[in-house]
Amino acid sequence: MEFNNAQRAEVLITALPYIKEYCGKTVVVKYGGNAMINEELKSAVMGDIVLLSLIGVKVVLVHGGGPEITETLAKMNIESRFINGLRVTDAETAQVVQMVLAGKINKSLVNLLENTGGKALGLSGIDGHMLEAKPISEELGFAGEIINVNTSPIEDVLDKGYIPVISTVGCDNDGNVYNINADTAASKIASSLGAECLISMTNISGILRDKDDPSSLIQVIKAKDADKLYEEGIVSGGMIPKVQCCVDAINSGVKKVFIIDGRIPHSIIIEMLTDEGAGTMFV
Repeated sequence: MEFNNAQRAEVLITALPYIKEYCGKTVVVKYGGNAMINEELKSAVMGDIVLLSLIGVKVVLVHGGGPEITETLAKMNIESRFINGLRVTDAETAQVVQMVLAGKINKSLVNLLENTGGKALGLSGIDGHMLEAKPISEELGFAGEIINVNTSPIEDVLDKGYIPVISTVGCDNDGNVYNINADTAASKIASSLGAECLISMTNISGILRDKDDPSSLIQVIKAKDADKLYEEGIVSGGMIPKVQCCVDAINSGVKKVFIIDGRIPHSIIIEMLTDEGAGTMFV
């Protein structure tokens, strides 16, 4: 569909109240897993993030990369095992996680943002001891839970006008490296930064009342009603920890949290700068 100049101007004017609302505010975008596989979509996401950055939004990009970690481990003949959606991480797997997330994926996203016209700087949770962690349990090995977020490195990067791109590996004072769930990391980072909002990109259209009916999207969920969704089975399986991270962020002071469909081009812009929205909003 071709736009004429008047229509383009109208689109920009319509977005103005939203631009005003978010300008100067911090927004954390969690990006990972299946939303990262399609190169065309990846470029659209990077374009959205650069656009937000250029209109004065302080965007923090937190990424995972489960499918690539699994693929790399398989090439090394290391089996991937999961307990309740979390990767069982021995010392060797932790090194592979660090290599894939902090090395390969992080730098490719930084490169893509730079080539799209943005200024980006890659960080991992190890840099500046940003994500201090401890083991979740003995059976999960070096799968970690965050005990402290040091926001100074993130704030320093934002203050210099760069987009921080953060890979979710953590550390402790003994030099151990931990594999941190990206949803959990994004939630903790957003809370610690006092972010205006957290956007979690997934490969579903949001929270559906009926998982087989896309038209049953629940557009707004109050954090206090989340338990009811678990009890009714509307949120189940791997979505429970995702939703719990959203609820935790709201309860820790993040004003709005969105679960949006990463398969829709420009879903971040649709969610943030239009009346329409592209997923489920937690308040």
